[in-house]
Amino acid sequence: MSRAPILHGRIQRVRHGRQTVLSDVDLRIEPACWTAIVGPNGAGKSTLLRCLAGLQPMAGEVSLGGSPIGAWPGRERGRTLAWLGQAEQGADDLRASDVVMLGRLPHQPWLAPPSPADHAAVERAMLATQSWAWRERPMGQLSGGERQRVLLARALAVEADVLLMDEPLSHLDPPHQADWLQIVRELVAAGRTVVSVLHELNVALMADRLVVMQQGRVLHHGPCDDPLCHDAVREVFEQRVRLHQLDGQWVALPVL
Repeated sequence: MSRAPILHGRIQRVRHGRQTVLSDVDLRIEPACWTAIVGPNGAGKSTLLRCLAGLQPMAGEVSLGGSPIGAWPGRERGRTLAWLGQAEQGADDLRASDVVMLGRLPHQPWLAPPSPADHAAVERAMLATQSWAWRERPMGQLSGGERQRVLLARALAVEADVLLMDEPLSHLDPPHQADWLQIVRELVAAGRTVVSVLHELNVALMADRLVVMQQGRVLHHGPCDDPLCHDAVREVFEQRVRLHQLDGQWVALPVL
């Protein structure tokens, strides 16, 4: 018997000007699971993730925990769902630890200073992303990869049940991509739900479930080891990737 979805997007249409970027999407996200969203450029992946976060105007409805996401009180929603956007900018004059502390705002009373629990959550998140060493440095002095690890720490500091991440591996080198993967596995093992848009197809194939998108629609949604999932991946990438199993893990290789 399938579990009730933690997120359920029933999206009739999303337009950017005259262009329809999403249409007829009905997507159920299982709890305590890592779901990766993949597809070619322009498939609507980031727009879909923004819809699930309640950040994108659309025709349709998204429910969180069985209730319309717009009906959630703001602070409770902010404690339940954390967001990491794509290539986030700004805050160059803020210290890295202050940026991570922003993730604790939904937990703090209005105008109250951070509590010991807030400081502890920030430290845990920055240690997990190996960004604690530069906690006093302004964001403007950090490299792209360092900034990304701080922004990931901000999302982790929320300690939310659901984390939505758009291209979280941007600017991260392979060792820190592996660290991110370990963090995701630990979150899921603790009962959290992670949804990530990824261009790194080999990392996406390590997820529990894969959403394969093409031209604003979901072509397939299911376990990553399902042959139908592999067929969908090959189709959306125009048969230019081959999937092989290596040491028990599926990998995608380009067709030259």
